[in-house]
Amino acid sequence: MRNFNIVVLGAGGVGKSALTTRYVKHDFLDYYNPTIEENYETQVSVDGQPYKLEILDTAGAEQFNALNEVYIKSGHGFILAFSLTHEASLREVDTIRQQIYHIKGETTNIPIVVVGTKMDLANEREVTRTAIQDLATRWSLPFYETSAKKDWHVTAVFEDLLQQMVKQHPDVSSRKKKKKNKRDYHNPSFNNAHWDADFGMNNQGCLEFVYRVRTISSYQESSCLPGMNKRDYTTRTEC
Repeated sequence: MRNFNIVVLGAGGVGKSALTTRYVKHDFLDYYNPTIEENYETQVSVDGQPYKLEILDTAGAEQFNALNEVYIKSGHGFILAFSLTHEASLREVDTIRQQIYHIKGETTNIPIVVVGTKMDLANEREVTRTAIQDLATRWSLPFYETSAKKDWHVTAVFEDLLQQMVKQHPDVSSRKKKKKNKRDYHNPSFNNAHWDADFGMNNQGCLEFVYRVRTISSYQESSCLPGMNKRDYTTRTEC
């Protein structure tokens, strides 16, 4: 199972914890308790592939800015949250966005989703959709309007980010799966080799396997086993 680290960043009081709790625990926090740092874990499956998400819910960026660099360095993907009811929190997101690019040393292809929270508080809204559309175009990042209270578009945020992380961080392990004819677990040169083996009991009473190996590059049908030198052999012992 592949693991991804997600970091949720944004100004204090924008609803980062409510967003994360709604996604992980399917619950809504109807009170505000300032967060210093909270870790959540959840497992999801996409197209039959399981993933483990470790989600770090951080403090308000203006309160613990010194910790941001540590969070950003360890993150595979980022949720940048602002409140639709507080325009200044959107400016804070821009600062964090620039900080991520600076610390990661990249200009594009960092998995990021920008999230406007408290969509249900329509009468208190300060950030217009026109402003969001303009930033989405300039930043080339996906924006979502959400409500943790009403559970609007919360899952879509994390699904979008997961898709970006999978694309940006390909599954290296899939290229390292055991090959069908792998002969020795400790010597990769034995992959795709022509081989023969003997086994018997050694003087300690242990079952001993002796492999004689020729790689394809040096294999000749008439002289695979005869004439092998010492390096063509390996031994594995099981007691």
